[in-house]
Amino acid sequence: MKFCQHCAGPITHHIPPGDDKLRYCCLSCDIVFYQNPNNIVGTLPVWDDQVLLCRRAIEPRKGLWTLPAGFMENGETTWQGAVRETAEEAGASIELLPDSLYSIFNLPNINQVYLFFRARLTSLSFAPGSESLEVRLFREEEIPWQDIAFAVVKSTLRQYFEDRRQQHFPVRMYDVHYSAERKAEIKLISESEVGRR
Repeated sequence: MKFCQHCAGPITHHIPPGDDKLRYCCLSCDIVFYQNPNNIVGTLPVWDDQVLLCRRAIEPRKGLWTLPAGFMENGETTWQGAVRETAEEAGASIELLPDSLYSIFNLPNINQVYLFFRARLTSLSFAPGSESLEVRLFREEEIPWQDIAFAVVKSTLRQYFEDRRQQHFPVRMYDVHYSAERKAEIKLISESEVGRR
């Protein structure tokens, strides 16, 4: 960022008065440009005892399997974004219920927050979108665990099948940190007591 989008003045990178972080700031109009974490929203779409996964057609992790998810857009809610991403990546229609929020992952190392919603497929009509090579339903024992694209997706899937056996679906929040070897350490930091059915 070199120039202010408000006045076209020069931008510097410094700690503004009253702050404690480096920020992009306009020298002419004193606007501070905050850079905040990206929200990734997605669903865990189910049909009976199966979950719908997408095989990625794009990097990162091209060719590996994931839940339908992506970056939230301006002007939409997390719920709307999750439904949109499911339609875009999996061509699937879903139903979200009031207790659909399922897992939240904080990834401070890459400035991202993931939110996954449990969802019911409304039909078996689905097809890969432009970001997916393939879309299909898997039972727990069929999931290609070694080919799951992201640690947060693998964690969500494992927890879902455990919760399904108990018929208890609390909302959980995790912190995710990566070691120098890029191994994910996922730590549960909060668990609600809602969601028992």
